[in-house]
Amino acid sequence: MALSATVIGALLGLGTQMYSNALRKLPYMRHPWEHVLGMGLGAVFVNQLVKWDAQLQQDLDKMLEKAKEANERRYFEQDDD
Repeated sequence: MALSATVIGALLGLGTQMYSNALRKLPYMRHPWEHVLGMGLGAVFVNQLVKWDAQLQQDLDKMLEKAKEANERRYFEQDDD
């Protein structure tokens, strides 16, 4: 997954830079270092997004488990009052 996220991020960064140049009616590869920078930033962004999504899923699972336990305690434990 890390390789595909990196490639997708690099393509996102490259596409963004080329689109920016196209909007300004400049040559697509005007400053090649900007494309490399965009690819690097895109790769970092998408990798962080994948990590954040995995952490969010873990946190959600923990919260749902706690809510399930609280509901089971509330409705299934008998009070002897």
